[in-house]
Amino acid sequence: MSDPHSNHLWRLLWDYDPNGLIVVDANFYVKLVNPAFCTMFQVNGDDIIGQPASTILDSMDDFQQAWDKDRVVRQTREYPSYNLFVKQMVFSIEEEGVIACIMVDFSHELSQRRELQKLKRDTIRKVNEVVDHQMKVVQEIAGLLGETTAETKVSLLKIIQMLEKEVL
Repeated sequence: MSDPHSNHLWRLLWDYDPNGLIVVDANFYVKLVNPAFCTMFQVNGDDIIGQPASTILDSMDDFQQAWDKDRVVRQTREYPSYNLFVKQMVFSIEEEGVIACIMVDFSHELSQRRELQKLKRDTIRKVNEVVDHQMKVVQEIAGLLGETTAETKVSLLKIIQMLEKEVL
C-alpha cells in the first residue's frame, strides 16, 4: 500500500462506500469516519474526530467485546434518535490499536416493514368492525322477524279461536 496511487484508490473507496464506517482507538475515541457515517448520524466528520464515540453511539459494548475478545461482533442495532436501523460488524485491528465498525443501513427496509405491519393491523381492525356491524344487523333483523312472527301468531290464533266458536 505504499504506492500513492493505491492510497488514492483506498481513499476513494472509503469516501464512496455507502456503508457507515467508523474507526475508534482502544479508549473509544473517534479516529476516522467516512462521509456515509456522517450522513447517517448527521454529524460533521471534522467535529467528531477525537471525540468519544459514545457521544454518537448509544453503546460501546460491541466495540468493547470486539477489543477484549479479538473477534468480529455482528449485531443489528437501532439508533432511534437518528431513525437508523443498521446491521453492524465490529472488529479490532490489534496491530493498529483500533477498532473498526462497518454499518449497513437497513432503515428503509425497517420503515417499510413497520408500514406493512401497520397496514395489516389496520386491515384486521376494519375487518373486525365490518363483522361486528354485520352481527348487529343480523341481530336486529332476527329481532324484527321474531317480533312480527309473534304478532302474526297472535293474530292467527285469534282468528282460529273466532272460527272455532262459530263452528262449534
